[in-house]
Amino acid sequence: MSTMTRRIPGRSPDVARGAWQEVRNRRLLLIAVVVSVVFVGLFLLATWFLQRDLLGTSPSEQATNQTILTVLGLYAVQFLASFLAVVLGAGTVASELDSGRAQPVLARPLPRWSWLAQRAGTFGALAAGYVLVMAGGVLVVSRVVGGYTPQSTAIGLALLVLQAMVLVSTATALSTRLSTTASATVAAALYGLAWLGGITEFVGSFTGSDAVARVGVTLSLVMPSDAVWHGASYYLASPLFIATTQVFDHPPFLSVVAPSPLRMSWAVLHVVVTATIAVRWLNRRDL
Repeated sequence: MSTMTRRIPGRSPDVARGAWQEVRNRRLLLIAVVVSVVFVGLFLLATWFLQRDLLGTSPSEQATNQTILTVLGLYAVQFLASFLAVVLGAGTVASELDSGRAQPVLARPLPRWSWLAQRAGTFGALAAGYVLVMAGGVLVVSRVVGGYTPQSTAIGLALLVLQAMVLVSTATALSTRLSTTASATVAAALYGLAWLGGITEFVGSFTGSDAVARVGVTLSLVMPSDAVWHGASYYLASPLFIATTQVFDHPPFLSVVAPSPLRMSWAVLHVVVTATIAVRWLNRRDL
């Protein structure tokens, strides 16, 4: 009876637990925690100094400076989270195949899509948790020290999580065909391409060049991570800053215009498409 009721290795709980253990063994969580503590501490110090220097200034000036500092801090958070998402996603399949750990598991009666979904889901949850903790820490510091209130914390954080999911799913799809290093490299290059697309679109809009702006939009469709960030920055900015800032009178890393629902919907669809591609590529791969 004990033999019949014993859990078979490779079933649902074991795959997720193995992915979690893999992250612990690589000390990614320890590194992330150390970086997070140092970053939030430095942001706290910067916010305190800013509040001291803003005493006696107008509400509009305070809102502008607080928004720029807070959104810049969140911009750093999304960069760190994007790096973590790429590293995690790139090892979803490739590291397991290269080490030979995946073959014995997939030889059991476990569908490949289930194995992939559990590993990618675990890594996606870790990336999402990191985003929420880090961004939440920045927003709490801004709120407590500077009285900062964004337009919509919930929507802004949801979009930051969506950006992480875009990168995890993209890196996961690449890891079904490439090595871990190659997957991380290509995913990072696509992230950089998306950032370049955002800058290109801003320059095109600023100069009135529709052709240049269209190039930026096209790049953002190929990889929507930067477009999602700009959407998040709009909701995480101060309402007074949005109301008093002209379209071109702001840094290129944040947006004062509400994001297009179509572009945000495409980002969600991008996750679904890349996840589907990952499953198909893994099913066709000869192990």
